[in-house]
Amino acid sequence: MQFESLSDFFHMGGYAFYVWLSFGSCAFILLGLVWASLNDAKRIKREVDAQMKREARIKQAQEEAKA
Repeated sequence: MQFESLSDFFHMGGYAFYVWLSFGSCAFILLGLVWASLNDAKRIKREVDAQMKREARIKQAQEEAKA
């Protein structure tokens, strides 16, 4: 589909509201997924770090108990 001008492109043959609403909602959903994924990754890294620190403390306590 070719448009005569940039204005016609943005008007989308009378369907601009629906076209741009669908593009906007899709972009919003994709950005939300990226944001949620990044937050989950940060949370998982914090949990792994905490677990590793707990395991190190337990190992150290067990070694001190043997000595």
